[in-house]
Amino acid sequence: MQHPLSLYNTLTRSKAPFQPLHAPFVGVYLCGPTVYNEAHIGNARGPVVFDVLTRYLRHLGYTVRYVRNITDVGHLEGDTDEGDDKIGKIARARQVEPMQVAEGYANLYHRHMEVLGCLPPDIEPRASGHITEQVEMIQQIIDNGFGYESNGSVYFDVPAYNAAGRHYGKLSNRVVEELLAGSRDNLAGQEEKRSPLDFALWKKADERHLMRWPSPWSDGFPGWHLECSAMSRKYLGTEFDIHGGGLDLMFPHHECEIAQSQACNHPTNEAQVWMHNNMITVNGQKMSKSLGNFITISQLFEGSNTTLAQPYSPMTARFFLLQAHYRSTVDITDEGLQAARKGYRKLMNGLRLLEKLVLPADVERAPDTEKGDAELRKLVADCYTGLNDDLNTARAIASLFNLLRKLNGFAANLATLATVSAVAVEEATTAYHTLVVDVLGLVDEPRANTEDLLRLTLEFYQEAKATKAYDKVDQIRAALKAQGIVVKDTKAGVDWAYSEE
Repeated sequence: MQHPLSLYNTLTRSKAPFQPLHAPFVGVYLCGPTVYNEAHIGNARGPVVFDVLTRYLRHLGYTVRYVRNITDVGHLEGDTDEGDDKIGKIARARQVEPMQVAEGYANLYHRHMEVLGCLPPDIEPRASGHITEQVEMIQQIIDNGFGYESNGSVYFDVPAYNAAGRHYGKLSNRVVEELLAGSRDNLAGQEEKRSPLDFALWKKADERHLMRWPSPWSDGFPGWHLECSAMSRKYLGTEFDIHGGGLDLMFPHHECEIAQSQACNHPTNEAQVWMHNNMITVNGQKMSKSLGNFITISQLFEGSNTTLAQPYSPMTARFFLLQAHYRSTVDITDEGLQAARKGYRKLMNGLRLLEKLVLPADVERAPDTEKGDAELRKLVADCYTGLNDDLNTARAIASLFNLLRKLNGFAANLATLATVSAVAVEEATTAYHTLVVDVLGLVDEPRANTEDLLRLTLEFYQEAKATKAYDKVDQIRAALKAQGIVVKDTKAGVDWAYSEE
């Protein structure tokens, strides 16, 4: 299969045409949440971006296996090899089982992903459900000389890995000697390690850790980095097409993943393309739970965070995340979210417009529509150009607005449809709907029981206007505007659209 899609590969620091290992099959792995707390809006960026990537790959004709994991054990505080398990700590504080904490937040995460328009992954493995695979992988790493046991824990031997001709640090573009120079004083409490760069593959559980499993080395739990290597190998193979995650996971998490996979005698980089979405910032500072400046997804929907002046709907949030290229930062502000709501509503108004683009029966189509068809098809092609250029949703959305401007011109004067062929119009309207709904995943948000009420309200509006009861006309307009709807008086009658203010 030949498609013009190009993707930026963090590993090579370059953009190249996407060529699957086993076309038409594509394997995609995304690092999912650690379910010890509610996800914030920054945590939603990766799932939204890779949902669009998966949708677009399928639109191009590929058969995609999309895997997104859930971390429910092994992720310690501070992302280090010491301290409490994040989930276990919450469980002890609440005096409940760790899996109660994990299950509750996993369920909430699923509900949020659904309303944000993210299709469920094809496979969603959990770290706690793949202990056997992780133990087997650790043993392979030890047998190959890249791991060692120390007091019941097992660590990855980074110096031995590099001495064997590998390059720990190649993904994040870091030099081992510089990493060592900056970390020699950070071994306090980590005397089990031979080198400060070594990382845990298995940790012996002490009395604080509620989650533990038997292993050849101790009763304990796997290291945080190991789960993704083991689960991606199980479901996508020793090498697959695309591995995604937030930029903050590039080092050390993804760096360690590559090392673990290569240490199992697989001379691959685990994935051939590594994609990293950038961070969400608040007032120019990275959004982080540790910094306390985060906005949870629930708070965004409810408007209950002090940073926000009002609530914002899930589709507004999705549009907000897609209106910037995934490798750029996005600063979350009320102004930015309000602009996103306006843009989202404009696209939804475009969807309502499509079915009305029909040439009037009393107007004959021009004998030569070649020029008009070419202009319309270029507008459609521009939308795909953005997506093919490293999934540039910002550029694709801008091109969709350009296409919509043309379609709005046709709707305002249906006679102008005579300048283009029916085939070109159908191609344009189909592409608009497909890209907005099926690829970008932006849909008209449900308004329970409002369609009939809206139709009835517009009937009252028409009656008031016919009887010249202009005070009632103004009242109806104002009431609908307060609900985000504007009344439109057209030659064909009364219609409505979403307010874009």
